Amino acid sequence: MKRVTGIGGIFFHAKDPAALRAWYQQHLGIDVQTWGGTAFPWANDPHGSTVWSIGAADNGHFAPSSAPFMVNYRVADLAALLAALRAEGCDVLDKTDDSDFGKFGWVIDPEGNKVELWQPPDGQ
Repeated sequence: MKRVTGIGGIFFHAKDPAALRAWYQQHLGIDVQTWGGTAFPWANDPHGSTVWSIGAADNGHFAPSSAPFMVNYRVADLAALLAALRAEGCDVLDKTDDSDFGKFGWVIDPEGNKVELWQPPDGQ
């Protein structure tokens, strides 16, 4: 079974999201959009991109992790991967999400970091 097929996104929490976004825009040339991030297109896939975003530190999306970041990995079959991770004794969160953006699940790594697993919608 294929597991991770790419990085779907990198998300940061910041004490001052606007200031941090401005720093990345000014000093690293990242084209930060009004929604708080950008999408870097994949060279080998016209439908794919890696999202980069900075948000407020108190939004709770990274819980139960206390890390100020979360990596979103693109996966081929979310349900099969979550089942395999559970069978391997990994700390898989019960919650999953299915939306227009795709299917999402989460696992906690051995260091306590929340890892987001994303199966894109069909055709993407």
